[in-house]
Amino acid sequence: MKKRPDLPKEPVMYDTKPCEMDLKAGKYFWCACGRSKKHPFCDGSHFGTGIQPKRFLLETDAKVWLCACKKTKNPPFCDGSHSNTE
Repeated sequence: MKKRPDLPKEPVMYDTKPCEMDLKAGKYFWCACGRSKKHPFCDGSHFGTGIQPKRFLLETDAKVWLCACKKTKNPPFCDGSHSNTE
């Protein structure tokens, strides 16, 4: 798929705080571009940006903190990088 020239090729910050969630075991696709209307999960809004969602699998039900600033070094999980964005 071609990149759309009107879209920035860098992720956009969705929020400066992580998304705390209780998730069931299963497969998920985390929004890496920051454009999803279903944040923190992918809705396809990345098409044309060259940015791909991050697939992750939870083996068991778990409380997780998913990155919303898109600066984490451990996607999709928050690593505190948002502290440097405020």
